[in-house]
Amino acid sequence: MPVGNRILPRTRKVADHIVAEFRQLPVANISDCMGRVFAGGSRLRPMHRDGVLAGPALTVRSRPGDNLMLHKALDLAEPGDVIVVDAGGDVTNALIGELMLAHAINRGVAGFVLYGALRDLDAFRRVNLPTYALGVTHRGPYKHGPGEINTAIAIEGMVIEAGDLIVGDADGIVAVSYNDTADVLQATKDKQAAEHRQMAQIENRANDRSWVDKALLATGCEIVPA
Repeated sequence: MPVGNRILPRTRKVADHIVAEFRQLPVANISDCMGRVFAGGSRLRPMHRDGVLAGPALTVRSRPGDNLMLHKALDLAEPGDVIVVDAGGDVTNALIGELMLAHAINRGVAGFVLYGALRDLDAFRRVNLPTYALGVTHRGPYKHGPGEINTAIAIEGMVIEAGDLIVGDADGIVAVSYNDTADVLQATKDKQAAEHRQMAQIENRANDRSWVDKALLATGCEIVPA
């Protein structure tokens, strides 16, 4: 099989009920519960108006500025899939525009993560399908390949395998490994509950801030009394 030019079957994907539960949780808390070391990079920004992206990854590796494999991924996508494209981080040519967006909606795609650029930004904002990209350009793509579908890809150090969970909100994108979803889900729920309790304490002016001085003293900081 030609490495760099192949289409593989997806053998697993995160379950719908797991996706639904993660959809209710902020990306920041998911990230905190994964050691704060997994992220798609701060340059990946939402190109839609608002809303959460959540779903199993359909991965695409493409040559920069080429969308042949992305077209094929659209034809393979199942309802609820998030199409994640590693196009090398190049923003010279757009990978997708309004026509492909319309096809994605007809296919029931949940959204896109593009390590590259898009065009027809007004259409993405109007339609509001959750989409993240590095930038926008009017220059269109090529359709020559090569590329890969359903192989492991990486976006700024965040490794994504086919079927892994993708979650995105206004803060950015995080990928949760298929095998880690149950543990990360429970940890994030626990953190969310703890934050709700903390917010209630703040609103009631009952939050304990003594930890700040303790942390400063532990660093050797001198606190001079007023």
